Amino acid sequence: MAEVPAVRGARSAPVHPLRAWLLLSLVLLYAPPARAQEAVGRRVFSDQLVISEPFVEDELSLPSIVHIRRPDPAGHSRARSTDVEAEVKKRLTSRLELSAAGAVTLLERDGASTVAGLQNLVLGVKYQLVRSEATETVLSVGLEWEIGGTGRSAVGAERFDTVAPSILVGKGLGDLPEPAALARPLAVAALLEGLVPTSAKGRTRGTTELHPDGVRWGLVVEYSVPYLRSYVRDVDVPAPLDRMVPIVEIERQILVDRGSRGTTTGTANPGVVWIGNLVQVGVEAAIPLNERTGRHVGVRAFLRFDLDDLLGERLGRPVFSSSR
Repeated sequence: MAEVPAVRGARSAPVHPLRAWLLLSLVLLYAPPARAQEAVGRRVFSDQLVISEPFVEDELSLPSIVHIRRPDPAGHSRARSTDVEAEVKKRLTSRLELSAAGAVTLLERDGASTVAGLQNLVLGVKYQLVRSEATETVLSVGLEWEIGGTGRSAVGAERFDTVAPSILVGKGLGDLPEPAALARPLAVAALLEGLVPTSAKGRTRGTTELHPDGVRWGLVVEYSVPYLRSYVRDVDVPAPLDRMVPIVEIERQILVDRGSRGTTTGTANPGVVWIGNLVQVGVEAAIPLNERTGRHVGVRAFLRFDLDDLLGERLGRPVFSSSR
């Protein structure tokens, strides 16, 4: 969690995870339009690949994949890396969500052997404060706990815990006046998150290392083709393009103390999300914003399922629901 842009893994697996992801995407591509928990008024926000959504949901993300060449956490010059992540989100109430996420990393180092291992387990809670149907606005607060020592340090998993409180907001522009009607399919989302290690320093192989605090922020801009066709102008867009949402995400992380003040990493991530009934499919380029993050463009992708489609309506609604 504390190194979101620094993704990890390798391309030496017998079946490349990106190929498996593409095959499953093609199988699911022609599902009918979605009924999504991301709907706020007439707006259906797409899922996001980098920045957490400001919604509370019942959802399974499996897999989320990031493949990029980046600086190696073990000190080698560069490494080809692939993270394959799974995350489950479950609403306790209509406003309160719990989540758990984990990842497997494959890391192929220059001039060294490939290393595989788990990343740390991340547990989360999110509470939705505001949901305005009229203004297509949602605001939530969240807290994540990365449990140090549950992953393998050779692939970058830290030995200390990190707590991350956050504020998340999303806003659709469907309330713009008529002269700006073509901009109504636009929506924006933002994240502001603190990264607070529970230990200020530690010792690794006899060397003292400092664990700096950090701030992470992100911005998302998307343009919904389904919203354009349904509520602005009925343009003739063939399937499956009629369900597409072009999206751009920018994510930065800044360390603020303990000898690392001003150290930044981050990526710009242009791509597209396809919204179907059974699944949302997303693909983005991962463009490093500085050399500390990397020099080479990578790729992100995900498949995400509503739990009610997988487990049935009874299990895909809040645990404490007024309707039984």
